[in-house]
Amino acid sequence: WQAGSYSVTPERLPGWGGKTVLQAALGVKHGVLLTEDGEVYSFGTLPWRSEPAEICPSSPILENALVGQYVVTVASGSFHSGAVTESGVVYMWGENSAGQCAVANQQYVPEPNPVNISDSETSSLLAVRILQLACGEEHTLALSISREIWAWGTGCQLGLITTAFPVTKPQKVEHLAGRVVLQVACGAFHSLALVQCLPSQDLKPVPERCNQCSQLLITMTDKEDHVIISDSHCCPLGVTLSESQAENQASTAISPSTETLDNQGEVFENTLVENDLPVATDTNVGNVQTTGGDAISSQQDIMGTTEISSARNVPSYPDTQAVNEYMQKLSDHSVRENSENGEKPVPSQVPAKFYNIKVFLELRKVMNFYSTAPCEPGTQAGSSSIGPEGLKDSREEQVKQESMQGKKSSSLVDIREEESEGGSRRLSLPGLLSQVSPRLLRKAARVKTRTVVLTPTYSGEADALLPSLRTEVWTWGKGKEGQLGHGDVLPRLQPLCVKCLDGKEVIYLEAGGYHSLALTAKSQVYSWGSNTFGQLGHYDFPTTVPRLVNSENGVWSVAAGQDYSLFLVDTEDFQPGLYYSGRQDPAEGDNLPENHSGTKTPVLLSCSKLGYISRVTAGKDSYLALVDKNVMGYIASLHELATTERRFYSKLSDIKSQILRPLLIDSTSQCLLQEVASRFSKLCYLIGQHGASLSSFLHGIKEARSLVILKHASLFLDSYTEQVSSPVSCSISAGLFCQGEHDFLNKNQELLQDLSEVNDENTQLMEILNTLFFLPIRRLHNYAKVLLKLATCFEVTSPEYQKLQDSSSCYESLALHLGRKRKEAEYTLGFWKTFPGKMTDSLRKPERRLLCESSNRALSLQHAGRFSVNWFILFNDALVHAQVRQIPHFYLIKPSVCIKNIVILNGLKITTPEEQFTLISSTPQEKTKWLRAISQAVDQRQEPPISRSAKYTFYKDPRLKDATYDGRWLSGKPHGRGVLKWPDGKMYSGMFRNGLEDGIPNKALNKEDHYVGHWKEGKMCGQGVYSYASGEVFEGCFQDNMRHGHGLLRSGKLTSSSPSMFIGQWVMDKKAGYGVFDDITRGEKYMGMWQDDVCQGNGVVVTQFGLYYEGNFHLNKMMGNGVLLSEDDTIYEGEFSDDWTLSGKGTLTMPNGDYIEGYFSGEWGSGIKITGTYFKPSLYEMINKTCCGFISRKLGNLAVSADEKWKAVFDECWRQLGCENPGQGEVWKAWDNIAVALTTSRRQHRDSPETLSRSHTQTLESLEFIPQHVGAFSVEKYDDIKKYLIKACDTPLHPLGRLVETLVAVYRMTYVGVGANRRLLQEAVKEIKSYLKRIFQLVRFLFPELPEEGSTIPLSAPLPMERKSFCTGNYVVTSSGLLLPVLLPRLYPPLFMLYALDNDREEDIYWECVLRLNKQADIALLGFLGVLPTTKDACFASAVECLQQISTTFTPSDKLKVIQQTFEEISQSVLASLQEDFLWSMDDLFPVFLYVVLRARIRNLGSEVHLIEDLMDPYLQHGEQGIMFTTLKACYYQIQREKLN
Repeated sequence: WQAGSYSVTPERLPGWGGKTVLQAALGVKHGVLLTEDGEVYSFGTLPWRSEPAEICPSSPILENALVGQYVVTVASGSFHSGAVTESGVVYMWGENSAGQCAVANQQYVPEPNPVNISDSETSSLLAVRILQLACGEEHTLALSISREIWAWGTGCQLGLITTAFPVTKPQKVEHLAGRVVLQVACGAFHSLALVQCLPSQDLKPVPERCNQCSQLLITMTDKEDHVIISDSHCCPLGVTLSESQAENQASTAISPSTETLDNQGEVFENTLVENDLPVATDTNVGNVQTTGGDAISSQQDIMGTTEISSARNVPSYPDTQAVNEYMQKLSDHSVRENSENGEKPVPSQVPAKFYNIKVFLELRKVMNFYSTAPCEPGTQAGSSSIGPEGLKDSREEQVKQESMQGKKSSSLVDIREEESEGGSRRLSLPGLLSQVSPRLLRKAARVKTRTVVLTPTYSGEADALLPSLRTEVWTWGKGKEGQLGHGDVLPRLQPLCVKCLDGKEVIYLEAGGYHSLALTAKSQVYSWGSNTFGQLGHYDFPTTVPRLVNSENGVWSVAAGQDYSLFLVDTEDFQPGLYYSGRQDPAEGDNLPENHSGTKTPVLLSCSKLGYISRVTAGKDSYLALVDKNVMGYIASLHELATTERRFYSKLSDIKSQILRPLLIDSTSQCLLQEVASRFSKLCYLIGQHGASLSSFLHGIKEARSLVILKHASLFLDSYTEQVSSPVSCSISAGLFCQGEHDFLNKNQELLQDLSEVNDENTQLMEILNTLFFLPIRRLHNYAKVLLKLATCFEVTSPEYQKLQDSSSCYESLALHLGRKRKEAEYTLGFWKTFPGKMTDSLRKPERRLLCESSNRALSLQHAGRFSVNWFILFNDALVHAQVRQIPHFYLIKPSVCIKNIVILNGLKITTPEEQFTLISSTPQEKTKWLRAISQAVDQRQEPPISRSAKYTFYKDPRLKDATYDGRWLSGKPHGRGVLKWPDGKMYSGMFRNGLEDGIPNKALNKEDHYVGHWKEGKMCGQGVYSYASGEVFEGCFQDNMRHGHGLLRSGKLTSSSPSMFIGQWVMDKKAGYGVFDDITRGEKYMGMWQDDVCQGNGVVVTQFGLYYEGNFHLNKMMGNGVLLSEDDTIYEGEFSDDWTLSGKGTLTMPNGDYIEGYFSGEWGSGIKITGTYFKPSLYEMINKTCCGFISRKLGNLAVSADEKWKAVFDECWRQLGCENPGQGEVWKAWDNIAVALTTSRRQHRDSPETLSRSHTQTLESLEFIPQHVGAFSVEKYDDIKKYLIKACDTPLHPLGRLVETLVAVYRMTYVGVGANRRLLQEAVKEIKSYLKRIFQLVRFLFPELPEEGSTIPLSAPLPMERKSFCTGNYVVTSSGLLLPVLLPRLYPPLFMLYALDNDREEDIYWECVLRLNKQADIALLGFLGVLPTTKDACFASAVECLQQISTTFTPSDKLKVIQQTFEEISQSVLASLQEDFLWSMDDLFPVFLYVVLRARIRNLGSEVHLIEDLMDPYLQHGEQGIMFTTLKACYYQIQREKLN
């Protein structure tokens, strides 16, 4: 079409070849087309093209520079164009005089040129991907994938903080950084952005002062009899002219015909002041001149707003009539005078004080009229025929509407008050109410209504899939025509929010030349800006704020041209209609071609023959429409779906605002109604989102599989189900709408009938209301119908057909299901009305449904009395047994109830968790009816399963009274996994069997005590963790609710810093047997025997001060024979009577060998009384007593033997294998127990949050298979056993792994901390050897074919050197060789620490010698040691590196391998040097090995040597490795004696 006439017949685009066009964009004289294959074509006048033939092409030409780039969107400015590719790259071409194509110093860009957009804040090398493009006359905006705006070009419409134009490098609009921008639009010289609202938690607190001008945002003025509080701050943000420019332009812009009102300047604008500055008679407001509609403000205007007042020139009027006459005269004179001169009305001065509050509204109208008069550019055109009186009346009416719609905006002029909620934001106007009494003021300002917010809660899923309706409109740029919508004509440098569009649910913005359009989800359009030709769709003034376009039909798409607008609306036959509003060019032959006129209201264009218009685009002199071909009715069905959805949203919005909101305001019982409103509002919001989504869908490719209603059907099904379930519940509560609510409904019954489309006047009020609430069910039927229509457009075998058919069935099934729910609700409501009374009132609940009742006496209780009257009422959650003059008895109908059919008696046997009874029916038909009804109530199906899940609260059982169980049931008893909670907070979560706790729970809690562990027959039995209220924590074995077996007890408030800790054996809740007690407070550790919770028998005590005691204990005291050893090696052997108290005969041996024999009494360290003989030993005796062996022989004799330690740990392992005593049991049963334990543990871990790793799972699966050994035992079978043990000990789920884990824990508990005492080394070594012996016994039980300790295995093939023993041809089986690789790495840290402490003195001497000798060079050191190297480089570096690895190994066998490999490296080095075979002698080998040991610098070599010596296999001592180890040991002692000359 050609713009300027709505009667012209549309024409096809000349020269277009017929490709499908997805999008079009128009400029002033050119346009671009985007095809479905991603190609871009240009048409019209293209002056930037390089070829003359392409400047004015006869048909659209392909943009070759974009060939190969799949373009997804295009945009056109006045004289330039842009495109965005699938990868997010922007291409620009056309006129570039203002930098709008992002190219510097170039008038035209002839071909599409890529624009580099990069963010320096993130990565300057990474390009920013763009989603959408918008072009103005001299600027371009781009919306990135991160929802940020980038701008380039010239002018304040860029929104950038810069004065250097043009901007050719895209820059980010920082003012909107951090906000989610949904869309951008560009007018000629202004910009618009649609921004998602911030979530409520992200809203920042309002600052006290303005960030721009530092003025107070909230002001309070104290008057004589009232206080004015205002939050309408006016900030001068956006004025682009500097002070000097304003003065220069102001001086040249004064009209010669202007009349002045005072000596200092002419006043054209007046603003209602919010902060009530004091009245000054000689104060001038400032100068504001208008030239061509541009508002130029001086610096005085920028600083703030003032009020016009002059008390000395204003007469006082005692009554209302005088005031009215004065105001009428003043307004008439002003309007008439200015209309005669052809100018806008000039405001006069306004009186400062009035004494009657009744003139309040009229005065505000007049003041608004004068203040807005100069700001309306639309009054200069198209209004010459309006008389002065008509102009005044229309002005006042427009000002009234403005005050009702506009909201405050941060500007200098045209500030309006908000009255949309029925009350004024301000309490008064400045200077008007000073003489009014406080009573009248309070009455005038009293809020009449209560505001109820029905905004739905934030739905992340819906907002992620559908367009958001919580939006704001931000504008910036030039505003001389009011196109920014802030209520003024000032420009804005930065984006500013249009407050009056908040909450309007704007979904799309369109910018024309000098006007703007905003499309809402309710199919309404708001317009503002230039209205010279009626392009806003209305003739309301002022046009500086958004106003609603009057449209009979809903608008779903808009387009804005230079001076006209297009509206695509919904029609009755679902075919879009196109309306035109704007410039109307004169007809042919008109003598005044410049006398343009415009449309008063939007005019429908005759385009019904075109078909289904999907998109319209507007330029300067032409507009273009894209039309879809309605193949097989596919497009028609899509438009039907979209149109009905938008209309449905409008209806739901009307119900919400006109029915629910007033009901909530007047309701006295809002609980249930609030739930209805909340769910209704949530569904309403979803429908609005879907309607907006369908509008966008119609603009695109329109693939059926992309429909949100198909892709995310669950979102709609869930929302509809949730919404309908609420009114179903509320319809049961007959008393929900009472008194006030019924009054409102009765007054608005006609409105209810219109909304519900009920034509019968006799329909009851509740039925109409239910019809309204159940409208979503009808909508579900419509979904199914339209989806079925769409399915018929595809082949039956296509996936689209199947998907549409399935979705249609889903929506239809849900509609039928919800319809049945509605009937159930109505049936229940009828029951409440039929049987009113206190009893039924007590049963009434919104969610309760009636299934069956026996008022016809068809059901009775077995063994009931002859004259008893039994009434059974079956609800969906309870079976009520009501009797005359008795309280009705409840039987909760849950899946916990078990029902049995008794055929002979026509009866039903019902078993509840705490009761059992039988119901007798009168006929078999009645029995079938009740059986089906109870089964449905139990599990919502015809035949409920025997085992099912349910929740039940006990009320009879003393142990479980008031406890709630939620879990599996079997035959009316808890059976399976479940959770049991008591009112006091105690909780059990785990397995149940026949109504009792059994198995391994996840957790069991109490406010005071906590238990997590195994249960059996309702008692704690097996492994568990019990946390006591006192702070103690026990972790170990239980039996019959008592600690029994091995366990760990931590005492103290904080586990990490417990005052004491005990680990050992328990018998019947008491310590008994061997255990270790660590008294952290006293710094002592006891390792010995216990009985009845006290130390009794042999034991060892070590302290943090180095004292060591071993001996007898009685009732927690050292009593009897014992040995006490101090840190300085002083030894006392004798009798004790108390802790550290010597009493009786004994011997005290000094560190130098002297000793005293006699009687001792006193506490050690506090003075001891001695009666005895002092002995000075001979030289031979002194040597024996001062050596280390003497002390070692004294220790260990009175301690607990290693085999007696931790017997409970090993006994528990034997029990897990099915053996009552060690070694007594059947092997096959033990393997079965292992398999069962592993399988059970895997299932438990699978159900628990801690998932097993894949490798751990594979290990468990391999351990479930029993190793099979057939035939003679061989080394290969031995290796298989070794591999199995390594796997078994790696997982605590295996009995052997559990055993090793426990042994490691007790070993570290014993020998860490205070237990790290060098006197305990001998005990620690003995304990490890005992572990090996007892674990080897377990292994031989599981593998009976394994030979005994020390046996040999014949070799079927030669073995590596390390496996050979001194018995040639055989391999020796030892417990250390089989188990030390598994056990010792876990025990190595505490064990090696004891070795280091015990050899501390020797190590210091050794290390000092090593450091001293290593100061020499290699050749000198070799010479010193007696080695004569043949070459200078023979330093044995490889051997040194090899020997250093001895510190990285754990087991003696691994360390011996390192020593053996070191000798081999030495031999290889010497062989390479001599170039011939040789035979080592010890005299030659020892010096070389000594050199290697020195250079290796092994820090704790003595500890390594002693560890190997203590734990190595005995058969290796006389073999090759034994000799090599002896050499290393000799080197260690030799180094301590080496001295340099």
